[in-house]
Amino acid sequence: MNYLSNFMNSISLIRVTDIIDIAIISFAVYKLFSLLRNTRAEQVLNGLIIVLLFASLADILNLNTVGWVMNQFLTVALVFIIVVFQPELRSALERIGRGKSILTGERAKRSEKTINELVNAASSLSRQKIGALVVLQREVGLNDIVESGTELHADVSSELLINIFIPNTPLHDGAVIINDNQIIAAACYLPLSNSNTISKELGTRHRAAVGISERSDSIVLVVSEETGNISVIEAGRIDRYFDSESLSLRLKKDLTFEPIKDNKEGENDEK
Repeated sequence: MNYLSNFMNSISLIRVTDIIDIAIISFAVYKLFSLLRNTRAEQVLNGLIIVLLFASLADILNLNTVGWVMNQFLTVALVFIIVVFQPELRSALERIGRGKSILTGERAKRSEKTINELVNAASSLSRQKIGALVVLQREVGLNDIVESGTELHADVSSELLINIFIPNTPLHDGAVIINDNQIIAAACYLPLSNSNTISKELGTRHRAAVGISERSDSIVLVVSEETGNISVIEAGRIDRYFDSESLSLRLKKDLTFEPIKDNKEGENDEK
């Protein structure tokens, strides 16, 4: 009964502000793990949590020497993390800065026609085993990447995408950047990822796709030149072996779009 009485007394001391306080911290920790998931910083964060738990245990047990060592280690580790994991931290802060996108999952709008053209192009390139790298820009701007290539500002069409990636053509070597239903640029250079979790069987094209996805909120479409396999990369995560149907479903799931009315519907509206 004493245990039950003590428990009830403890419950009665909890205020609404305490619940709000715990909820905010829990949400912040959850978002931090979500932002750093599948990046190099994830393993370091896990290690820091273990060190913090060890330091807390040393403090409870009055292990002064161990506690002092842990505190010194954490001070040095903070500077080390800022220097070494600057790209991952910058990407996380950019996502936090978008605010609305994180809280509501809002996606940049894409038309159904654009998605269909992308799927048709990827399927054709896959059958021919022609390598391709397409970056779908969302909230984070890619002007520095666009400037490294050749600006086009053309409507998205499967024919144009296929022609861009035909081997030995002027624009085939590099990435295509798509934003607001337009091919903004082609032959763009992407930053390579330093992640050691990328399979050794995947080449530079996939490593570049992971690199840009780690530094922005872009979705990247990759067609392997060696196997013809279609992959989708987002936030450093590689999903492979898509066919035209599964690719269409994935893009429509990840990218909100507004269905485009055909000519007949437009004629009916005018009438």
